[in-house]
Amino acid sequence: MTLNFWAVTAALALMLSSGSRTGAADLSVDRPQIQGANLRIEFDRNLRSRVVSRFDNKDTTMGPFSASETIAAADKSWTDFPMTNQKRERVSDVFGTGERLVVTGRSGTLTKVVTVTMYDEFPTMAFFDIQYTNTGTNKLNIKGWTNNAYTLNAQNRNARPAGDAPPFWSYQSGSYEKRPNWIVPLHANFRQENFLGMNASDYGGGTPIVDVWRRDVGVAVGHVEPRPRLISLPVSMPDSAHAKIAVTSRHAVSLAPGESLHTLRTFAAVHQGDYFRSLADYRRFMMKQGFQMAAPPDDAYGAIWCAWGYGRSVQPKQVYDTLPTAKRLGFKWVTLDDGWQNNVGDWELDRKKFPHGDADIKALVDRIHQEGFRAQLWWSPLSAVPNSELLKRHPEYALENRDGSRRKVSWWNSYYLCPADQQVVDYHKALVRKILVDWGFDGLKLDGQDMNAVPACYNPAHHHERPEDSVEALPDFFREIYDTAQAVKPGALVEFCPCGTAYSFFTMPHFNMSVASDPTSSFQVRSKAKTLKALMGDNIPFFGDHVELSDGADDFASTVGVGGVVGTQFVLPSLVKKRSKFDLTPAQEKKFEKWLAIYNDKMLPRGQYLGQLYDIGFDVPETHVIRKDQTMYYAFYAKHWKGPIELRGLEDRKYSVLDYVNGKNLGTVSGRDARLTVEFDKHLLLEVRPE
Repeated sequence: MTLNFWAVTAALALMLSSGSRTGAADLSVDRPQIQGANLRIEFDRNLRSRVVSRFDNKDTTMGPFSASETIAAADKSWTDFPMTNQKRERVSDVFGTGERLVVTGRSGTLTKVVTVTMYDEFPTMAFFDIQYTNTGTNKLNIKGWTNNAYTLNAQNRNARPAGDAPPFWSYQSGSYEKRPNWIVPLHANFRQENFLGMNASDYGGGTPIVDVWRRDVGVAVGHVEPRPRLISLPVSMPDSAHAKIAVTSRHAVSLAPGESLHTLRTFAAVHQGDYFRSLADYRRFMMKQGFQMAAPPDDAYGAIWCAWGYGRSVQPKQVYDTLPTAKRLGFKWVTLDDGWQNNVGDWELDRKKFPHGDADIKALVDRIHQEGFRAQLWWSPLSAVPNSELLKRHPEYALENRDGSRRKVSWWNSYYLCPADQQVVDYHKALVRKILVDWGFDGLKLDGQDMNAVPACYNPAHHHERPEDSVEALPDFFREIYDTAQAVKPGALVEFCPCGTAYSFFTMPHFNMSVASDPTSSFQVRSKAKTLKALMGDNIPFFGDHVELSDGADDFASTVGVGGVVGTQFVLPSLVKKRSKFDLTPAQEKKFEKWLAIYNDKMLPRGQYLGQLYDIGFDVPETHVIRKDQTMYYAFYAKHWKGPIELRGLEDRKYSVLDYVNGKNLGTVSGRDARLTVEFDKHLLLEVRPE
């Protein structure tokens, strides 16, 4: 259940229109401003603005005044709006109590009203409502708008980090076919558009927030609408001394005389440390609108063995024969991956592998259960191959482009189905019941980069009010999937793996396991963990994906150290014809035994991830911390490190320090400013326990 922002805003607008009743008053200062405990937004006389952070009794101006909220037509842009009025008042609404500033300006026949609200509960955030009104006699054809466009200064040379550290790091939330890192250092001439629509045929979507930070402070911008929107969040670094961020829309609209345009409700936020704080604050604000994360089953933290190492040609016998080894090593879940089905779309059993149909798949699930495992089935919803029986019987299910053609999911060589069509929803709900009830599986592995976003749908059979209905209905589709799973099998595990895309926040309440989602490096495992724990909290288990996808194909430490669930797609060499990195050799088996024992003993996913303690960009070595009861678990990562490390977040008491991977006692530390001098390659995982 989400709240309607414009209903809330409309009610508050009524309050503002009656200054005598609300206590609103005109201000006489030349430069309007609004501030909270940690943030001030300042405007000049042309309604340009700038951000000032306020931490540690110090105000830091992040950059110059800039045309932060603008609107454009095909042949003209409106950037300066000489101020005509300003009001400020105390407010109280569903988001809490706070301050509101309303400034009005006019440029020719266009009037602009900027409403900025800061809530006491969110002292680092300012929320913007922008309205443009055509006060002329001619129609205005608007092609787009921009909010919260800021230029950020790099720190002065004397304050910058030593060495080769970049002036800025950034969190980028767009989804691209090349699957880039979400966390990147910025360099001169960098630019990424972060369009939250489709950036390739089947790659798109993301969380509506970007963040750029210096060593001392950072700025984030985004929107807080309760639905996915087709906006961009461009981040650039035009030169070595500046970075730029903004929220932009290219949605065309015609404004008749007297008509108004409301932009989306956007925000600007400041923070110390890296982006973790701004994402966590964004989540807290969205919770006020009804966004609550799902509850995982107690067995969601069991280590996962997946049959994907055997590929799409996997045979049931290979699964049967691998179970004893997976059990001996300490795995708790068995996932039957891609290859069980006749095709993508019909989702019938492949009769060459399961000649007796349902009886064979039930027998496999029964065997998995008899060996003490939970059983999970891979499935890629919302796509169907061209020759599927589904599309032959129901061609109207397909999502269509503007020209009437079907939209292709290139990875599966299939077509999109429209998530806004109720018949499509009902078809998928029936499949959930078949998998979990008829076949007996305990969980779903939802997979595919095309799940993260869908294109606009122009299929006339669906009777959409707008083509964007499909875009905005996608979270509802996955809510139906999740709710059906829990209804027919309470406690079902629903893993969501959008294959390298940047997760959409709007689907997050509708699954109970996130995943590193085909990481291309160990850094992606760790940085995705930090991101998803900020956006979803500690209650949702994070699966580090198959260890074979990490650096060296064996980096369990990157999953264990960040509090992730470990997993693998190992194969038994005797059951395959060709050698691969997935082979469980004797040497690999020893590693698996060691790390599974560590994982099951420490069970760090049940702890609290303290993402605010270390900056993933500027702090070296890279550090992550889990608190579990009174014990702190530190994970340090570097190609090679020799020197001091800081143990942040400790209380003023003595602690014993253990390298728990190698069983080596490193002595004791004391106080809140504890340090050790160490040397390690790749990783160092420490258990710091109070004495």
